[in-house]
Amino acid sequence: MSNEALHGHPEVVTTHEVHHDEHHVHHHKETFITKYVFSQDHKMIAKQFLITGMVWAIIGGLMSVLFRLQLGYPDQTFPWLEDVLGRWAKGGKISPENYYALVTMHGTVLVFFVLTGGLSGTFANFLIPLQIGARDMASPFMNMLSYWFFFGGSIVMISSLFIQTGPFSGGWTAYPPLSALGDASPGSKTGMDLWITAMAMFVVSSLLGGLNYISTVLNMRTKGMSMTRLPLTIWALFFTAVLGVLSFPVLFSGFILLLFDRHAGTSFYLSDIYIGSIKQALPNEGGSAILYQHLFWFLGHPEVYIILLPAMGMASEILSVNSRKPIFGYMAMVGSMFAITILAFLVWAHHMFVTGLNPFLGSVFVLLTLLIAVPSAIKVFNWLTTIWKANIRFTPGMMFALGFVSLFISGGLTGIFLGNSTLDIHLHDTYFVIAHFHIVMGVSAFFGMFAGIYHWFPKMYGRFMNNTMAYIHFWVTLAGAYLIFWPMHYEGLAGMPRRYLDYSIWESFKQFSELNKFISTVAMIVFAVQLMFVFNFFYSIFKGRKVTTQNPWGATTLEWTAPIRPGHGNWPGEIPEVHRWAYDYSKDGRDFIPQTEPIGPNESKH
Repeated sequence: MSNEALHGHPEVVTTHEVHHDEHHVHHHKETFITKYVFSQDHKMIAKQFLITGMVWAIIGGLMSVLFRLQLGYPDQTFPWLEDVLGRWAKGGKISPENYYALVTMHGTVLVFFVLTGGLSGTFANFLIPLQIGARDMASPFMNMLSYWFFFGGSIVMISSLFIQTGPFSGGWTAYPPLSALGDASPGSKTGMDLWITAMAMFVVSSLLGGLNYISTVLNMRTKGMSMTRLPLTIWALFFTAVLGVLSFPVLFSGFILLLFDRHAGTSFYLSDIYIGSIKQALPNEGGSAILYQHLFWFLGHPEVYIILLPAMGMASEILSVNSRKPIFGYMAMVGSMFAITILAFLVWAHHMFVTGLNPFLGSVFVLLTLLIAVPSAIKVFNWLTTIWKANIRFTPGMMFALGFVSLFISGGLTGIFLGNSTLDIHLHDTYFVIAHFHIVMGVSAFFGMFAGIYHWFPKMYGRFMNNTMAYIHFWVTLAGAYLIFWPMHYEGLAGMPRRYLDYSIWESFKQFSELNKFISTVAMIVFAVQLMFVFNFFYSIFKGRKVTTQNPWGATTLEWTAPIRPGHGNWPGEIPEVHRWAYDYSKDGRDFIPQTEPIGPNESKH
């Protein structure tokens, strides 16, 4: 473009120059590598995160099916397992060390690579520029790097499955001394180094993404888009990014010290403990394994909300759109998310009540833990009042948003048990803990993710997903989630410890053998239905019913003012200007009023 155009004389530019310039831009965007691989378009990066996360979800889910097979049928051998898994299942039975490796990798993969990378990476990337009225992220290049660090970490993590000594097998929390001593078990050798490397790359990815999301929300909102007019989705993703940027470096430092202990002879986490296999005490002095737990859980608890907040934000948006009602208590919702963000940093030691923590300090953490239930309860109250007496449209996205609220309530209630230190001493490391955090953090976050995929799929790909398959997916997954995890509370109350390979030799837990079979069977059915969802997703990208209107859900937010399949830059002409908040539904006799419509002379302002 000519100099005059840049200095305020656009009339001097010839049409030939403009066309040449447009052609030049498009020519650069259209090669396969720049469009689909090293893309700097936030929408394409979101799809990369989503599809990588889905691959990981299948791998992590398959691992749980394999160890549920072992837990449900501990006495049986399955010859086909050896054909499929080779040395992992010699004689058709999963060996103890490989069982622990499966449990460890399942936890790591689903918590970090699916529910953190998949949720934030997909929806923060896709929705932030579209919903605040920006052409792209603050730094598209950093955004691209964020994905490639995530992808690189994924490759390193997967490669640990194929090495001679096997992947890390000391639990997804990687507590020392198992993780700090290479000789502790085969799974503490090279697999552990690869695990730390993959997690370090993942942390870098999260930090690059988080800084980008924060700066984009603060600096790149369109004209008229004040912070109080932002959709709740954006508030949720903003607070998620703040949590990540403040807590992930602590985990990173914990990993660095772990590497020093493993390879440099330091004693951050190791002390003069006696090792049976070498029949002598370690030469280390003064280290504390509890220090690692403090560093890990200082990320580990904010991590719960890094996973949950995006699901909360998307559920708020989807519930409002499909209830045809304004969200109830917008500022209370923002305030409760802010409170969750602050309190998330003050409750980490409730994971450590049995570590010999000072009982007085424990009581402080009990109080703070119970306090964090208050903002969560405010959110639940506001969701229920949003759908109260509403004209609900039961779209697949809405069904999953309602399922999210159900799971969040029922899973959250059991957290009150675990937040009480006296009860937690009995329930710690039992199946009660597994039941609680799988329902509240695992399954409910997945429901938020599914709700987001079904709701924004038309914007992502210009087509709809198949509704019949979506409803089957919803009902089987909801019923399955409760059938799998609810009975585990009773096993936990009976004291049944987690991470054991075989409970049939315990006199006190034999009573649960039929229940374990039942849970394993349901787990396999639920996994099969997730494969149906994956088929629906990829089939619909190419063959789904085409979207013919710009705003298929009748929503007020800005992403539905962009073309059905937005190009790089989102809006072909001017970026739309915002005149009102994001929830003008059923107002002044109208079904919905877009954010871009100016406030009329007789209209009540929000």
